[in-house]
Amino acid sequence: MSEFKATNAASSGIKIDKKLMKSLARRSDRPGLIYLAQWAGFLAVTGAAVWASLGTLWMWPAMFVYGVFLTVPSYSMSHETAHGTAFKTRWLNEAVLWVTSLLYIEEPLHRRYTHTNHHTYTWHVGMDSQMPFDTPMTLKGWGMEILGLSLARFHTQVLFELAFKRYSDIQRMVIPQGELPKLTRNARIFLVIYGAIPVLAAFGIFWPLWFFVIPRLLGAPVMLLFTLIQHVEMQENSPSIVESTRSFRTNWLGRFLYMDMNNHVEHHLYPQIPFYSLRGLNAAVEEQLPDPDPGFWRTNFEVLDVVFRRTLGRNTKARSIRQAPHHVTDGSYEAIAKATM
Repeated sequence: MSEFKATNAASSGIKIDKKLMKSLARRSDRPGLIYLAQWAGFLAVTGAAVWASLGTLWMWPAMFVYGVFLTVPSYSMSHETAHGTAFKTRWLNEAVLWVTSLLYIEEPLHRRYTHTNHHTYTWHVGMDSQMPFDTPMTLKGWGMEILGLSLARFHTQVLFELAFKRYSDIQRMVIPQGELPKLTRNARIFLVIYGAIPVLAAFGIFWPLWFFVIPRLLGAPVMLLFTLIQHVEMQENSPSIVESTRSFRTNWLGRFLYMDMNNHVEHHLYPQIPFYSLRGLNAAVEEQLPDPDPGFWRTNFEVLDVVFRRTLGRNTKARSIRQAPHHVTDGSYEAIAKATM
């Protein structure tokens, strides 16, 4: 058996000029700070709408819109800071990682180390610690994923495992032994903060419900629609990121919420490139890559159509999105991979 090589540009046969690569990888605080200011502005406006509508039926759509702006960027920024690429200043990067991971509800170092493993073994069965659903996906799996039930179960389990030092085999595999006490400390702090929310409610203080808990629940499906299409219906166990990962088109709002991570093939090829250079990276390598899949909503609709037809035992060929050949069947299928998160 040949020696395993990390899944990246080299394993995928993608090349880029070294000087351009160095330029794209250059880090700066400015783009990240601008993003935080813009994010704060969106939260202020949508949060004001929640406050103004409390006690009316309008509070629910207001909390949904606010929840989208709370939830999707908290995922995106915690992801970018887990890579260490959001800011040049390390303490700033780590502080934002901590806060956004609290909003995303995953201990920050667990997020970093399991995600590093995900990049090393992208979509490799039994090796990738961030495979969020079974493959091939069925309608039940799609529903569990998009409603956030699978992610909520996983995050809750991880926090309690870390807090009580009941480290899983995967955690011991991907996290350095000396780091585990830090994860335990952070998990305990997270649980105390989350545990304070029902206590405050018992004393008549409900603003954490209106501005965190309920919006976080309402916004999660939109966040998960973004993350679902990163790898769904793509090739397992391939050394090529081009075969295992999907990029897709989206509008300015989608690019903002997702921090340009719709260029997901590009991100996996060169994970050291900051979010604000991904469009430049795309321009540099696009001739070596397949076209991105159609818009966010159309791509998600086609995924749903495929999993619905698979569940009914019908042909599963997608109409326009990229799809691994073995996922195209007459509807019969065999399990390939179990979720690792």
